[in-house]
Amino acid sequence: MTVGFVPLNTGAQLPLFGLGTWQVKDETELTVALRAALDAGYRLIDTAHLYQNEHIIGNVLHEYISSGKIKREELFITSKLPFVAHAPEDVADCVDSQLKALQLDYIDLYLIHCPCPFKHQDGSLLPLLQDGKLVFDDVTSHMDTWKELEKLYNAKKLRALGVSNFSAKQLQELYDQATVKPSNIQVECHIYWPQESLRALCKKLGVTFTAYAPLGSPGRKAARPDGVWPEGDPLLEPVVQQLAAKYHKTAAQILIRHLTQHGISAIPKSISPDRIVENISTFDFHLSDEDMHALDTVPTRTRLFLFDL
Repeated sequence: MTVGFVPLNTGAQLPLFGLGTWQVKDETELTVALRAALDAGYRLIDTAHLYQNEHIIGNVLHEYISSGKIKREELFITSKLPFVAHAPEDVADCVDSQLKALQLDYIDLYLIHCPCPFKHQDGSLLPLLQDGKLVFDDVTSHMDTWKELEKLYNAKKLRALGVSNFSAKQLQELYDQATVKPSNIQVECHIYWPQESLRALCKKLGVTFTAYAPLGSPGRKAARPDGVWPEGDPLLEPVVQQLAAKYHKTAAQILIRHLTQHGISAIPKSISPDRIVENISTFDFHLSDEDMHALDTVPTRTRLFLFDL
């Protein structure tokens, strides 16, 4: 299956669809999922230092590249700087460790994972805790971190830079000060949280948009011991179910196609080979303007992930 692309301000092409890997640390599960994805035509793989799985991804990428199944330039790898490595002295070492784990010479798109910097323990990137709570880094600014990333961009270790979980205000401030402008923002985005104002700003600035949790993050409750998350499931939304029947597609395929038709790159996570193939099979149909409007105007508004610090 061939997916579409959106151009970055660097001239590179960002695939409109890829595989998210949050919550997948089991080596066997992730290896099977990655092989299924690459065989099905996925070329965008999204990971992060925080996910603790870059080494597994690196092994599979090496397998496919070294065997000649895929050329490195066909792949688009996104990774992220952890919230404990924002301090200027930590950035380069962290990126180098990620490149080593991924077994790559460069990362296609590198994001600041979270706008909130925290301190780490001496000698490691484990979070520093005080009375059981993370210790906030109130010295390092976004631009302090960004300037170090710009150096790595100029060294061609990072081919494009961006941010994740930033607000519109934070993105605008960074954009105004940056020499290397952000190419992408990755945030929660789905029919219940469509991010209209942020998307409008990105369009104005020429910043591409990536949606995590495009299906409403069905597995999110497993990420918290108390399971306390806002209610609501976009997959079960009546209009989504109706359109799935109309187009002979799954609810997930409707949600994914809705985003990609808006020019939003979607990165749903799955470890099921069948679901992985199913999710990418969304570029062989087109939602009508009327149906796009119906999805745009679903009345429920629910945000699942909060980074308002």
